[in-house]
Amino acid sequence: MDSKFIPSLHEAPIYTFWENSGLFKASRTNPAKKPFCIILPPPNANGSLHLGHAMFTYEDIMIRFHKMMKEETLWLLGLDHAGFETQYVFEKHLKKQGKSRFDYQRDELFGMIFDYVNENKKNIKGQLRRLGFALDWSREKFTMDPAIIEIVYGTFKKLFDRGLVYRANRLINYCTFCGTSLSDLEVNNVEKVGVLHYINYPLKTGGFIQIATTRPETILGDVAVMVNPKDKRHRGVIGKTVILPVSGREVPIIADTYVDTEFGTGAVKVTPNHDFNDFEIGKKNNLQYPPIINFAGRIQNTNTSYDGLKVFAAREKIIEELKEKGLWVKEEKNNMVVKSCYKCGRVLEPLPKEQWFIKVKPLADRAKGLVKKKEITLFPKRFEKQLIRILDEFIDWNISRQVVWGIRIPAYRCKKMSNVPTSLKLRGASKSQKWFVSIEKPKKCQICGECDFIQDEDTFDTWFSSSQWPFATLMTEGKKTYEYFYPTAVMETGHDILRAWVARMMMIGDFVTNKPPFKTVFLHGMVRDAKGQKMSKSKGNVMDPIQLVDKYGADALRAALIFGTKEGGDVSLSEEKVKGMRNFANKVWNVGRFIELNSKSQNPNSKQIPSPQSKIIVELEKEATELKKKYMNYMKRYRFSQALNDLHEFIWHRFADYYIEQLKEELKNGNIQVLDTLKCVYLDNIKMLHPFMPFMTEAVGQVFYGKQTSLLQIGFT
Repeated sequence: MDSKFIPSLHEAPIYTFWENSGLFKASRTNPAKKPFCIILPPPNANGSLHLGHAMFTYEDIMIRFHKMMKEETLWLLGLDHAGFETQYVFEKHLKKQGKSRFDYQRDELFGMIFDYVNENKKNIKGQLRRLGFALDWSREKFTMDPAIIEIVYGTFKKLFDRGLVYRANRLINYCTFCGTSLSDLEVNNVEKVGVLHYINYPLKTGGFIQIATTRPETILGDVAVMVNPKDKRHRGVIGKTVILPVSGREVPIIADTYVDTEFGTGAVKVTPNHDFNDFEIGKKNNLQYPPIINFAGRIQNTNTSYDGLKVFAAREKIIEELKEKGLWVKEEKNNMVVKSCYKCGRVLEPLPKEQWFIKVKPLADRAKGLVKKKEITLFPKRFEKQLIRILDEFIDWNISRQVVWGIRIPAYRCKKMSNVPTSLKLRGASKSQKWFVSIEKPKKCQICGECDFIQDEDTFDTWFSSSQWPFATLMTEGKKTYEYFYPTAVMETGHDILRAWVARMMMIGDFVTNKPPFKTVFLHGMVRDAKGQKMSKSKGNVMDPIQLVDKYGADALRAALIFGTKEGGDVSLSEEKVKGMRNFANKVWNVGRFIELNSKSQNPNSKQIPSPQSKIIVELEKEATELKKKYMNYMKRYRFSQALNDLHEFIWHRFADYYIEQLKEELKNGNIQVLDTLKCVYLDNIKMLHPFMPFMTEAVGQVFYGKQTSLLQIGFT
């Protein structure tokens, strides 16, 4: 053995040995062996791994441990097409070439992104190997695989047929820059100090009513002014008519207890097509006006000079006009929450649009049952209440996205039915049933029986396809594999996507398969810097996992992420911590080198002789046995950090610094009993350490067990 462990000399050859030996490949299902399956949370195929992905180390630890327990393990690899996010990245790529998405037809743009993603896949798969992950590469999946798409289509049709998916024209969060709607989970709520404008609205009978608004430009789409019926200041004007500033339209003054009398003047404008609360008020009072902001973020439908202007430009000009007319009173600073796009950061527009929605409540209620009946357990347990609250608070899920890159929704609109009066029936369908769903591309309209139909242009929200990942991936492996490994053993992921992904997998998985998609949910925290701050490029504290691997080795990074980290808690990572784990790897290596050198210097004809230090040997064996017992208990209870901490303490401070020092003289005297005991204890610790630091431990194992033997094969014997 070399004087120290040099990761760059060992990592690539060892990983090639593992892969070529088929050690990561799940064999044909063997009913006699206990199955253990994890589905990799699919990284976006368009980019590179970040430290969040390095937390897959938890999954690798579980997989390697259960392999060594002689269970039939499958860690299934998958990559996500990440529809909106990938198209956003690709559009930035186009911009550098002086192009945009508008320069290409749908099919051409889709093909370009497909090629771009396929090229990037090689990069991310290479990085997964660099971190030592024991993935079954023979079963690689992609969310855009035809077999996966067919299953996603089947789920949508099943939801549609059961009345759990519906199409509705309602207000959605829309990014006018990215050109797509977003679900509530993709919206960033940004606290900021805005401006509250006080404006006089002329009463038709004379005088004014003063309102306060943060969005003067939407005056153009007002349908009413609203006051609280309990507000004495405004009782005399309820039912009267006001003349809208700028446009001159007449609208009523209505009363509703929804109005906060403490906000502004206690009188507010109502713009149903551009405010979520106003949308409900408009429906309640049967008040409507066409949308005055279009999907390009420009003013429309007002028959004024403002039509065609961008929203913020219109706002400034309207304020100028109000001032000229003496209707603008004042402005105040106003603490507010602005909804912005999680990708581009721009302010979102509430806009009315027909979209597909999933009726969530029946699905969420069933998912709650899985938790309460302990069919799914969460670790750490403290997240259980949070998950129940998430399922209670879910609103209907908007799954339509106006991007090209994604799985196109297999819904078709009957053009003929769209023109049929509501009162008439056509083959048992009413006007509201002008859409049908088909897994295969239909040859004729399933509503009118003719060919006059058109497919929805939208694609599915990526979370919709991802919510099916555990069962969809295994179903494509055949019935035998699916039935053997499903439900999967563990879903391991970050607690930050408990709502976005885990809850949705539970809802959709249970709906489609009538089984929980996994038995256990293990949640890890966020990776933060040494000061506990979130890593970001703007702060300059981002750490590249592959650069750390290049510098200190994969084992050092992996161990640094787990060591001293409370399960479910955030990880404070520094280069010093990674360096410390590199030093630990060298310590373990040097202990092995010491034992190997003593093994070589032993006289093969030496006999077992009683040791004067037999009490120390008994103490060592007892402590080692107790350590292994605790280790097994910790690993089975998902307390991986405690298992690693105990190994670190024992190997460094007890085994190396105490026991070896106590027994050095006996080794020099050729005591085989001492050598055998040290060697046995050391190799047991190497096996236990293997799931955490696989490269170094495997390199040690090849010294003691032979080049063609892996610790994964030997296991815990």
